[in-house]
Amino acid sequence: MKRCVIFDLDGTLADTSGDLLAAANAAFVDLGVAARLDPSVPHDQATALKGGRAMLRLGLSRLGPVDEDVVDAGYQPLLTAYGRNIARHTTFYPGALDAVRRLRARGDAVGICTNKPEGLAAQLLSALGATDLFDALVGADTLPVRKPDPEHFWETLRRCDGHRDRTVLIGDTVTDRKTAAAAGIPCVLVTFAPAGASVADLSPEALLHDYADLESVLEALIP
Repeated sequence: MKRCVIFDLDGTLADTSGDLLAAANAAFVDLGVAARLDPSVPHDQATALKGGRAMLRLGLSRLGPVDEDVVDAGYQPLLTAYGRNIARHTTFYPGALDAVRRLRARGDAVGICTNKPEGLAAQLLSALGATDLFDALVGADTLPVRKPDPEHFWETLRRCDGHRDRTVLIGDTVTDRKTAAAAGIPCVLVTFAPAGASVADLSPEALLHDYADLESVLEALIP
């Protein structure tokens, strides 16, 4: 029975923080506020991988109390700006695509379960030339629910034609850890995203320090 390896996208397969932060800064300009986020600051990088509203709240919090109406007003301008420049700074983490290719070569199914809107996730994969490497892509708006709701994961698994007892989720945040726990499947968290080695505190079934080690990590979890 084949394995199914399901990846998060932002912060797991690719470092998207630079383009996300640029989009947030463009939204602040659109809103006419002086807030700015800095792609060289680790906390700002980490916040970028938590979503558009998290970035808007962070920037606005540096000016004073956060008005959720302003956050809502900035969300669509952020998405629009991001879509215009979705892959200017984004790169896959070293070895990520080679690892995916090796999985496919051995007959594993490979999918993406992301809280990025599906259209933007598909656009990003296309821009980076990686669309054909994945059997399924399920985004934040594909279903009425998203991670950490386990149904988001299960739908990705179904689209990969995978099996519940032969699957694993690879991610980088507490959201991925909670998703895997809710689904009752193993979770591997990467340590090269902005959160770094601190993800060990989330007690995943395994840590991944380098994509060169992916096969050995998976073999220990799903022989």
